[in-house]
Amino acid sequence: MKKARKKFEPKDIKNTGSRTKSSGLFHRYFYVTVLILFISFAILGSSLLIFIARNQSEEKTALLKQNAQNVAQTAAALIQKGYPLERGNKDATMLMSVSTAQLSRAIDADIYICDTDGKIICCKDIWQSDLVMYMGECIVHSKYTVPRAALDKLNGGGYTETGTLGGMYKSSHFISVEPIIASGQFCGAVVAAQDTDSLHEPVRAVLKMFLFSALLALAIAFVATYVLTYQMTKPLREMSAAAKQYAKGDFSNRISVPYHKVLGGDEDEVAELVTAFNSMANALSAIETSRRNFVANVSHELKTPMTTIGGFIDGILDGTIDSSKSSYYLRIVSDEVKRLSRLVTGMLNMSKIEAGQLKIQPKEFDISAMTFKTMLGFERIIDEKKIEVRGLDKVGPVNICADEDMINQVVYNLIDNAVKFTDEGGYIEVAIKSDSEKVIFSIKNSGKGISHEDAGQVFERFYKTDKSRSYDVKGAGLGLYIVKTVIDMHGGQITVNSEPGEYTQFVFWLPLR
Repeated sequence: MKKARKKFEPKDIKNTGSRTKSSGLFHRYFYVTVLILFISFAILGSSLLIFIARNQSEEKTALLKQNAQNVAQTAAALIQKGYPLERGNKDATMLMSVSTAQLSRAIDADIYICDTDGKIICCKDIWQSDLVMYMGECIVHSKYTVPRAALDKLNGGGYTETGTLGGMYKSSHFISVEPIIASGQFCGAVVAAQDTDSLHEPVRAVLKMFLFSALLALAIAFVATYVLTYQMTKPLREMSAAAKQYAKGDFSNRISVPYHKVLGGDEDEVAELVTAFNSMANALSAIETSRRNFVANVSHELKTPMTTIGGFIDGILDGTIDSSKSSYYLRIVSDEVKRLSRLVTGMLNMSKIEAGQLKIQPKEFDISAMTFKTMLGFERIIDEKKIEVRGLDKVGPVNICADEDMINQVVYNLIDNAVKFTDEGGYIEVAIKSDSEKVIFSIKNSGKGISHEDAGQVFERFYKTDKSRSYDVKGAGLGLYIVKTVIDMHGGQITVNSEPGEYTQFVFWLPLR
């Protein structure tokens, strides 16, 4: 049994759109920027804390070392003056205890003196009780013994470390140990120690200050990033909406160009993209308008001759048209068939041009003779409109090497255009000249001319200067487009010069070889 297909509901489209919107460029850009800011602040904060902790550690160690050296020098001086630091020497012990107590309180450390065996003989607490002074012991430090390994390191002088002093302390301490040297003899050592927990308070204070500043900066950065990201992606959202309208055939929407005067006032990349998008929209709109006009024109151009042909043929067949006039009407039918043939040929050539299938097959021929022959084909229309043809009597043979069929179409289209738009009793003037490198072809006709606005567009496909689709103005707007394309393929150039109400002149040149 086949499983029933799930019916597609409109809400599925809505849900899909919402998912697309929430995961769009704006949100991705915003989230990435916020993540970068957060990681940057985290790295900055960690680096700052590590730096402060290391700096505080070095400062505390240096302070302990300095005070330990001072106490060691004082003790050495007393010993040299005959006041040995022994438990029975109350005066020396009391003096050094007072000194160590004052220094300990000043730097918030524990400073004491031990003998050569590591026994504590003088500390900051020993003088605080008369009983303790009398006994010569400190109830706080008497249980401590400086390890022999720590004293052995003094052979090379004083040292500093961070640790437990060989297990003497339960927690980690900053420690500085300095030897007492009197008369060249090792008489004991001074130990200055401070719990590493004392480092936490300044680091904690800096951390609180940094967190407050970082949160404030991040909040401002989040708002600024959101606003800037929204503004930066706004043209992209508008272009997306406009593109959907274009897909439906509505080319009326244009995007406002964001312009920021930054470092000289140049447009940024988004503004350039919007400008290019609008230019593309204008081009698409023009192409769509031309396409619609082309379809309308071609429909008209096909319908008119087919109606004429059908009407005259039916009239001849059913006897409506007298047999004596059949030749006249058959000639009209022949003209209409030729007109249809030219229209189809133009459309086929345009298709070949766009597909890149129109290839040049050069050979040598006389362009003057081609012009005479083509002009004869329009003799009947020229006579009917009483057009004066000028300049042909001055044209001599001019041989060029080019694609004969293509150039014949160029000449035919230009003469057809001139005959079509020349006013009755007007003139057509033809000139063909050449030099050692190129041939110059000129055709000029009297008439209403071409406006300056239309002159820049006459070579575009589907473009017609006369929008009336009147019977006298035949064509689908492909002739001059094909003319320019063929001349460009041969390495030449064509221009138009017109004076409205007086004349129109087309001039092109082609290389001789």
